[in-house]
Amino acid sequence: MKSRELAAGVVLGAILLILLFVAPAFFAPDNLRDLLLNSAGVMLVALGMTLVIVAGHIDISVGSQFAAASIAAGLLSKAGLPMPLVGLLVLGLGALLGAANGLLIGRLKIPSIVVTLATMIILRDLLRWTTEGAWVQNLPVGFQWAGLGQTAGSVLILVKILVAILLVAWCLRNLSAGRQLFATGSNPDAAVLAGIRTNAVVTGVFVIMGILSAAAAMLNAIRFSEVPGNPGAGLELKAIAAVVVGGASITGGRGTVGGTVLGVLLLSVIGSALTYLGINPYWEKAVQGVILLAAAASEAVRQSRGLKGAYASR
Repeated sequence: MKSRELAAGVVLGAILLILLFVAPAFFAPDNLRDLLLNSAGVMLVALGMTLVIVAGHIDISVGSQFAAASIAAGLLSKAGLPMPLVGLLVLGLGALLGAANGLLIGRLKIPSIVVTLATMIILRDLLRWTTEGAWVQNLPVGFQWAGLGQTAGSVLILVKILVAILLVAWCLRNLSAGRQLFATGSNPDAAVLAGIRTNAVVTGVFVIMGILSAAAAMLNAIRFSEVPGNPGAGLELKAIAAVVVGGASITGGRGTVGGTVLGVLLLSVIGSALTYLGINPYWEKAVQGVILLAAAASEAVRQSRGLKGAYASR
């Protein structure tokens, strides 16, 4: 385990240990289930963000993609489509939105921050114009929990999250596409000279990001009987923070699924932990910010030492 991942694991373990002695009610099954369900959407989006950041890019449009997919899921279900078909269409929408970002970034070489900022604004304004902020209501009975009931529906969501984590981790470790991804993020020019189609790698990463954002939206939406008119606000910041806290290099070329999982769990536990410890939950964002700054500072120090070592060896 790398030092940054280890640090995130140690901080998470310390918080849980404190809660075990000071607020054991935190570990009640219902609270743990709600905690995992509330972090499920962030977890999926953070998995995709890990791939994007490893490739040396960023995607701040994921919150808007999440919102579009959520509303699409509600409207399609309300139109009478069966839930399996609704899920496939929502994932297709996510793939299209991701492909639009990927083609502009991978093919036209427009900076990812510019492209995803533009698509974030476009999607939010389109949703605001079409829905006028209204929630999608009067959904069919089979929409909530996919018609399985709360217990089975909760298990279904958590199992799908676990499968996604294991699948992404396996692909990064065992497929040539994973090695090409790390090579592209580490040194794009060298990757091209090695015969890697970096344009295709970048485009593919953003397509996967769109699919995972749509999947997160779908799994989050079915927990409720109505779909908000503007969901996913701030989701991009949570996902990026979790990936960075989990040890990924914001400049690309480094990151792990295990680190991202630890980052998501750490940032998700903080809010609930503050409540159980009797601390004002409004401190949650501040604490998360401190942890993110510490992770960013650690990365800056690591890169600075690496540069000094490179100059010293000359």
